[in-house]
Amino acid sequence: MSTPTLVQEVKKRSGWSIVIGVLIAILGLFLIAYPLVAATITTILLGWTLIFVGITQFAFAFYSRTPGNFLLKILAGVLYGFTGAGLVFSPLAGVSALTVLLGSLLLVQAGLAAITAFQIRPLAGWGSFLLDAASSLFMGVLILVKWPSSSVWAIGTLVGIAVLTGGISRVMVASKIRSGASVVDSVVKKAA
Repeated sequence: MSTPTLVQEVKKRSGWSIVIGVLIAILGLFLIAYPLVAATITTILLGWTLIFVGITQFAFAFYSRTPGNFLLKILAGVLYGFTGAGLVFSPLAGVSALTVLLGSLLLVQAGLAAITAFQIRPLAGWGSFLLDAASSLFMGVLILVKWPSSSVWAIGTLVGIAVLTGGISRVMVASKIRSGASVVDSVVKKAA
């Protein structure tokens, strides 16, 4: 493949990547605007994932070499399966439970980030860990203090923000690739 053809292919693919990134960012905005919908969809997808993991664990149990491993895998499979079924068939209760889990995880994250900040304190950038700890603590406390009403917005908003930033990142990377291809194209044309 010659350089001009390769450059054209890179430009074409990066152009599609920009379009997909914009669509992903729009989806992220939709999820932020409708956080309960986003949280419910996330909960149902997580539920189906856990059901699949439960079935897989159950199947792998039959390949165990000892009765103890067999029973542990059967128990894990049943636990995953029932947890997944609970999330799939009662998604609003699942959203509520996952919101408590999220708030608790943010508090743990805050503690770990604070410990890390003070452990690396003489190094430049230790304050960013402390800022991470403070923001995680704030979000965790806000979610838990406002629970169960925080179930309506917490998970969906955070998933929406993650999708939005993923779309924006895709657009930025694809734009850089596209501009790099244009630079290569101009250098090749000058050389010819």
